[in-house]
Amino acid sequence: MPPRRRTLPPNPPAFPPFPSWARVGAPPESPGEAAFLAGAALAALHPIARAEHPLASLWRQRLALACAAAVARRGGRTEDEAALRDAWYLRRAGDDPGPAGRILEAWRALSQRAALRSEDWTLHLAAMLELRLDDGLQDVLSVAAKLAKGQGSAVAAAAEIAAVSLRFRPDSDALALWLADAVLAHRLNWPAPVPLLAGQVLAGQVLAGQVLAGQVLAGQVLAGQVLAGQVLAGQVLAGQVLAGQVLAGQVLAGQRRRGDFFRAAKRQGDDDARLTACCVGYARAAAAAADLYADLARRAERLLAVAPKLRGKDADIMAAILIGEDAQAANCGGPGKTTSDRSSRRLFERLVALGAVRELTGRATFRLYGL
Repeated sequence: MPPRRRTLPPNPPAFPPFPSWARVGAPPESPGEAAFLAGAALAALHPIARAEHPLASLWRQRLALACAAAVARRGGRTEDEAALRDAWYLRRAGDDPGPAGRILEAWRALSQRAALRSEDWTLHLAAMLELRLDDGLQDVLSVAAKLAKGQGSAVAAAAEIAAVSLRFRPDSDALALWLADAVLAHRLNWPAPVPLLAGQVLAGQVLAGQVLAGQVLAGQVLAGQVLAGQVLAGQVLAGQVLAGQVLAGQVLAGQRRRGDFFRAAKRQGDDDARLTACCVGYARAAAAAADLYADLARRAERLLAVAPKLRGKDADIMAAILIGEDAQAANCGGPGKTTSDRSSRRLFERLVALGAVRELTGRATFRLYGL
């Protein structure tokens, strides 16, 4: 009997590692230095963003998930990436994913080719970001469409639309960040936008709050150490907390630098500060996105290496889905799926055992699998 014909996708394209000299360390000393770092970072990211391999879809979805989680936190919601993933993948077809799931929907929509169609922005963004349709929104989207088709610096255009959006619709930071990435992708001629800015400029806010709470605990521990006379145990714990205070200062300093983006974008007449903040945001975001792609590419190569060892009828189909989709439930019927849910669960368990796939939830039930 001839061997079964395999239908696996090819290995993802490999790209040079992100250059260490293009990573942002200390805040740039001048607008020129910030612009240079942003240009270098986006140039390194450019071939990845233009790749047509199915892994590019998964890459964008993971970035969209990070951006959505950051936006949800800024809006006062408690859902993290795991909760957003659950809201999206554990719903039935056609069900409303809920308020947090709609935030993820907006950023997943940004990661698709259709997000480049500026004529669809009005209705889609109003629905996904729950914005009222008014003259302010129409004016912002009109400016965004013009900037997307213009010439010149892509980062400058992204910074300009962010500033315009925050000026006319100050009620929605999410709109400014969404449009900035869409305009950037237009200017760079990417096949689809890459969700970048929200995940970077909003990062660290929740961690900073947790560290501040840790600082209060530090005071309580030190006071308790003196009052109770618990010298040895208290000293060890106090030393750990004080070490955390040093980290707190670093995190809070990073938070202030990221907060500069919104302050600079809203400040009228200070174009240099606005552009510098946007350049730093994109430089950091591009480096993180390139690192994520390199990690996903290694995982995809591992999956494709072990897939021929699998004998299940749907093994190739599932491998292709996992390379192009953020997560997959074992009982979710994908296109062309012919086996039972039990067989699918065994397939995923085998993939996990082979180190080709991860179980993403840590639960015993309602599990999700992905690279």
